Parts: sequence; C-alpha cells; structure tokens
Amino acid sequence: MSSQTLREARKYEEATEKMIQADERPDFHLSTRVGWMNDPNGFSFYNGKYHLFYQYYPYATYWGPMHWGHAVSEDLLHWEYLPAALAPDTPYDRDGCFSGSAIELPDGRQLLMYTGVLTTTLPEGGKRDIQTQCIAVGDGVDYEKYEKNPVLDAKDLPEGSSIYDFRDPKLWRKQDGTYCCVVGNRPADGSGQILLFTSQDGFDWKFKKVLAENRNRFGKMWECPDFFQLDGKQVLLTSPQDMFPQGFEYHNGNGTLCLIGTYDEETDTFTEEHDQSVDYGIDFYAPQTILTPDGRRVMIGWMQNWDTCNMHRQLDEELWFGQMSIPRELSIRDGRLYQQPIRELEQLRRGEVRYEDVCFDGTINLDGIKGRRIDMELEVSSEDEEKVYQRFAVRFAQNADYQTSISYRPYEEVLKIDRKFSGSRRAIIHQRRSKVLSEKGKIKLRIILDRFSAEVFVNDGRQVMTATIYTEQAADGISFFADGRVRMNVVKYELAAG
Repeated sequence: MSSQTLREARKYEEATEKMIQADERPDFHLSTRVGWMNDPNGFSFYNGKYHLFYQYYPYATYWGPMHWGHAVSEDLLHWEYLPAALAPDTPYDRDGCFSGSAIELPDGRQLLMYTGVLTTTLPEGGKRDIQTQCIAVGDGVDYEKYEKNPVLDAKDLPEGSSIYDFRDPKLWRKQDGTYCCVVGNRPADGSGQILLFTSQDGFDWKFKKVLAENRNRFGKMWECPDFFQLDGKQVLLTSPQDMFPQGFEYHNGNGTLCLIGTYDEETDTFTEEHDQSVDYGIDFYAPQTILTPDGRRVMIGWMQNWDTCNMHRQLDEELWFGQMSIPRELSIRDGRLYQQPIRELEQLRRGEVRYEDVCFDGTINLDGIKGRRIDMELEVSSEDEEKVYQRFAVRFAQNADYQTSISYRPYEEVLKIDRKFSGSRRAIIHQRRSKVLSEKGKIKLRIILDRFSAEVFVNDGRQVMTATIYTEQAADGISFFADGRVRMNVVKYELAAG
C-alpha cells in the first residue's frame, strides 16, 4: 500500500505537469516532471525499458525532502514519466530518500536500494542526518519498502566511519548470482572512502572491506560511487565534495572523479593507475552507469552544479528545475576515459548542412548554421601549418544581446567554455578551461545543444565540457571567429525528438 505522503506527491505531480508546455522543457534530455531534480538514481533496464529514477522534490524548484522521481524510455532520449516511486514516509527515511540504484531480481521483481535519512538532534546541540541503506521492491511502477529496513546501519560500518556521511549505494550482481554494492562514506580522517558490501540474496547485507580510500587526495566526502569493468580495466566513478583544483583538473569544488585501474576479484583489491575529471565543464555531477542489453557501458549525470543552482531562472515563474546530461557511451583509450553521445542520437538528425574547407579570419556566419536543438561537428586547423592561428571561437545561442562560446588558443593548448553573456544576472561560475593538446591547432569539436544546455565533446570524446544555458530561445544564431587564418569543416543537423 502506498503511503499518504506518496499519494499526495503523485497527485501533485500529475496535476502540475499539465501547466508545463513541451517547448518549455529540453527536447531530448530528461528534465524533472515538476519541481526540483538532482542526482540520477536506479539507472537500469527492466521489463524491456530503461528506467531512470532521480532525486526529486515535486513541490518547489529548490531542494527539499527527497523523493524518487521516475521515468522510462526505450531509447534513452524519449522519456515517459511514471508516478513518483519513493517518498520519505517511514521512521528511518522520514527526512529523505537519498540516492541509490536498482537491479532485477531472479523472481522478476525490481529491487531498489537507497539511502534513508533521519535528522536527529545531537546531545551537544545542533542537528545531523543519520544515513542508512534501505530497500524497496516492486513491479516497475509501485514499490514496497522492505519490512526489515534499514538493511545497513551504524553496526555495519568499519570503526571510525561516519554514520552521517554514509550514502548512495550502487548495486550489481556477480556472475555467480551473489550481489555487491559500493557505498560512499567518510572515515575518521574526514576525507572519503568507498565501502564494499556483499549479499547472497540482495536483502541480507554484510560489510566486506574498504574498497578505495581518498586519504584527502581528491576533496573530502566521496558521493555517488559507481564501479564497473570497461575495456579490460576497472573503473571507479565518484563525486567528491570540496575539491582543490590540480592544474586543469578538478576545477568544480563539487566535482567528478574517474579512477581507472585493475581489480582482483579474489581479494576484492582495486589498484589505481590513472585519475581524471569526468567532465571539464561547469554543470555535471553524480554520474551513474548502466550496462545496456547490447553490451555498452552508458553513463548519465545530473546536468547542474551545486554552486550554480537556481541562479539562472526566475524561480517564481518556473515549475521545474533540473535536467540530466545526454547519455554517453564510455570507452577506455590510451588508459583514459572517453565519452561519446549515445549512437541513438543520430536517429534524431534532420536537415544536414555541410561546409568543407572554409578558410577565414575574423568573424563569419554560414547560411543554414543556426539553431538551439542541434548536433554540430567541427574540424579546425591552421590554413597554413607554418602560421598557427592565435585563437578560434564558435559562438552559439546568439543574438544581438546574448551568446555562449567555445574558444581555443593553440599556443596555450587551452579550450574554454564561456556563458557570461548567456543572459545570467548573477556573478556565478560562467567559465571553465581545459587543457586540450593539439598538433598545430588541429582540434575536433562536437557540440550538442538542447534548448537549455550545451555539451561539447572534444577530440572524439577525450574530454567533455557541459554547461546549462538559460538564454531566451529566440537567440539561435551561430558564428565563427578566428584570430589568424583557419581552415574549418562543419556539419550541422537539427535534432528532433518528436
């Protein structure tokens, strides 16, 4: 039986979503049904469809007591909303159902594992959130919380581990039929660690070991872990809080970390070999992955940054805030994580416009190159290899007043995304820079625009830079700028999700 809290949320979201017009949302990125969205949860394939749940507060466009929103898709681009799946309605999760994951059980039911939050008053004063891991089981629409919740709590933690920072379980099932999950936690040194738990049946869980330790290298608490095999390597994704930048890496204080290494399943030992940011732009956090039925590892993230939330929009006028990134196919090349938009996106392409060997300096516009829902690929090089250009830029979401830009300086090998003229009235983060190596200024860019966002895939996905933009939709111009002579190939497609 659903609780009164869940029934009210479902009633509210169904009524309120009717007030949001389709063209007020992204076209092919999942946005919240109503209200507020943050982390993706429960990314899974179940009963022939992809399921994506998300951190959700339906009643306002700011963070509140967390529910789980729910949507399904057959292609990861066209989404259908289902009723809210979880609400904070029991003594152990009354202050929030935080992030978690989903898996199909052998009996055909879907198992959700999530973090229950209970705010408690400390003896010395003040309040803290006690976090435990909980389970709900259902049929893809309705879920019932397990009578023995929570399944992991303070007694299951290694000595010195925080009961206040213990969250975001990511489940998987091993080939022998047993279950594992990784959970983010904070040890006694105040930084982050990833804990590994195991279960025979998905319900009765036991602590196995500390899988990875931060030791204050990458920020503090490690949130939203994911752990999987990819191209013969083992990958740990996590979202650290309070990171220091390291050169051109980790410029978002609350950022994303990818650790690539090896994994010994006999001893559950993960050995790190490489670290990097997952996204080098402004708005990307808490990614979660799925292994698709056809064997691809696909990742999706919250397309937002905690430091820039709710600064763009006139919140008294808007009924939704929060969207997910485009799903991205992952691979490892040269020991590094690469990302590409899922290939299904190419099915949305319409109206190809192509130019080859355009040589110019200064600013140019090209007939047919404009739009706010587009897939555009650029190849840029110096017209004369002996005279490398000083700077190249592409400006989009542009009119007389507004623009967002991507620019590259080959002598510095720095690529920059800049949205300070995108219509924001706030002095928040508007720029990010990334180190992009090139040979005499040759770079490739693939720019995906969808009404309120830009995702830039650099050099076949070696790096990605993501930013939300809330420029008025009439600003759909695109122009190109060069300081020094450049040679450019460009192909642009309209993207139509309808």
